[in-house]
Amino acid sequence: MNVQSTAAHVHSAEEPIVIQQRIGAVAIVTLNRAQTRNSLSDALLTKLTETFSAIGKDTAIRVVVLAANGPAFCAGHDLKEITARRADPDWGLHFYTELLNSCSALMQTIINLPQAVIAAVQGPASAAGCQLVASCDLAVASSAATFCTPGVDIGLFCSTPMVALSRNVAPKHAMEMLLTGTPISADEALRIGLINRVVEPGREHTVAIDLANHIASKSGHALKVGKAAFYRQREMNLSDAYRYASEVMVQNMLAADSNEGICAFLEKRPPKWPGQG
Repeated sequence: MNVQSTAAHVHSAEEPIVIQQRIGAVAIVTLNRAQTRNSLSDALLTKLTETFSAIGKDTAIRVVVLAANGPAFCAGHDLKEITARRADPDWGLHFYTELLNSCSALMQTIINLPQAVIAAVQGPASAAGCQLVASCDLAVASSAATFCTPGVDIGLFCSTPMVALSRNVAPKHAMEMLLTGTPISADEALRIGLINRVVEPGREHTVAIDLANHIASKSGHALKVGKAAFYRQREMNLSDAYRYASEVMVQNMLAADSNEGICAFLEKRPPKWPGQG
């Protein structure tokens, strides 16, 4: 198995804050700020966006798994960093504006990535951490994982996490999470549609990679076209969505991958996707 590993940004003399690995056509991006429960500092947001942007340009990568080291998946924004910036002359206005813009840019980078992104959630995902899970295309969670948007508990409503959350679950489920701040279990997150699978603790990483490998075996062209179309059409009204989806499918039918896939199906053989070996 072809495994490559690179470190993306160093927050101490030894440890990177993001670790990137390759297993064949799957990239594994791991949050590595376990000592801060993988809170999204300004530096981590920037590095994650840079990492995903670079992956988006790598046609050899077809699926991404987003994981985290330590007991927590992601505790949201770094509240110590936020509090420290209240000492700025503008009481943190510029920093907070840039921080939230960076966070929004990261979430949109994940959505706009040509590759599918699967979250492997081993522990609590809170506030912007929950937003991060909701922004991924798929999510596999340990039964020990929890999910919450607890900003209301500290007088800071989770307005930006609300954007991703409300696009994943029904309005009343989203509102209950946002208004109460109460953590929900992995089983409840599965029930309301926030995640796709619940597995035994310690298996979330393996199951996510297995799912990634399964998806990576499909046509890279079809995956790219399909993901982009999925997110674009859901913001349209019904007639516009069908018109747009029909146009996308016509172009997809004309692509080499579609010709190969249909021929392989009719000839009862595995497809050999153009440009993918």
